[in-house]
Amino acid sequence: MRPPIPQHIETLSPYVPGKPIEETEREYGLKGVIKLASNENPLGPSPMAVAALAEAAASLHIYPDAACFYLKRRLAEFLGVTPEELIVGSGSNEVIELLVRTFMADDDEALLCKGSFVMYKVVLQAHGKKFVEVPMQDFHYDLDAMVEAAGAKTRLIFIANPDNPTGTWIQRAPFERFLDKVSKSAPQALVIMDEAYFEYVTDPEYPNSLHYRRDYPNVVTLRTFSKAYGLAGLRLGYGVLDPVLAGYMNRGRMPFNVTSMAQIGGLAALDDQAHVERTREMNTRELAFLQAELPTLGVRVLPSQANFVLVDLGRPAAPINEAMLRQGVIVRPVLNYAMPNALRITVGTHEENLKMVAALREALKK
Repeated sequence: MRPPIPQHIETLSPYVPGKPIEETEREYGLKGVIKLASNENPLGPSPMAVAALAEAAASLHIYPDAACFYLKRRLAEFLGVTPEELIVGSGSNEVIELLVRTFMADDDEALLCKGSFVMYKVVLQAHGKKFVEVPMQDFHYDLDAMVEAAGAKTRLIFIANPDNPTGTWIQRAPFERFLDKVSKSAPQALVIMDEAYFEYVTDPEYPNSLHYRRDYPNVVTLRTFSKAYGLAGLRLGYGVLDPVLAGYMNRGRMPFNVTSMAQIGGLAALDDQAHVERTREMNTRELAFLQAELPTLGVRVLPSQANFVLVDLGRPAAPINEAMLRQGVIVRPVLNYAMPNALRITVGTHEENLKMVAALREALKK
């Protein structure tokens, strides 16, 4: 007899990850497939991180440091915070899950923007928590509507800046107005700023949320080593928040949640900021190329401050995506986000971007 399944699990739509290269080559009988679907760093990880990981491989029989002592101290020094303000997780997704599990009671609600990063909704529903979704306004966060929706039951407010999958972002002035208003309408709410693509931002008006925590101690900053640092395979992310709140999160954190290799790779990657700078320079250059080239194909390309672009095809994306797969190019239909006419395309190397543009051109012709 099947055990009873709670309704919030029965109706939960699982996260659908990007299609792997190996699977695509196997399925379509191809070689040399490129993947521009998961916002990975096309330059790969830091050579310093690779060397450190190779040296550490012989110690895999030993449990990791459960407190992430050295990583947290190096990270705290790099960010200008204290180690007590840090919570480290297996990717920033685990930190999101810890926030929901630690701070939301049965009657609490979370506030989201519909069409933003789908994992907020997945985690909340997996824990049976209530949430309110505010529609986007032309692919941008509607902060005024979010303020209106925030109330006495609002406990967590999730904001991705830059947003995934749109790539759009919130600038300093509207963000500051939002913080001021929501601190009055929902003073009990934590404002969680998901800055997974922080290292790619070039807009001088972008608000680094770490700078607001003195005046707004309810601000939580999330970042990751998966994107600009090129360590997606290690799963390493972190949150910065009030040390008392971080202490409560650590109470419910699973022991040894961050592997030894993730800690070692993260330490080495932090010390190779030259690799991050090379990544940022290439992304800035190639993002500009895509934003100039793709509109010539008759599609709409949203402005982006991340390492990807959202392309509105003006027609169903599924057949276009299929045609590109047959040419050996993996991009990401944003079906998780109810945008059936859109593709999210990661910024690759120039050679990868040229191949992708050619494949999209051919797919649109057909």
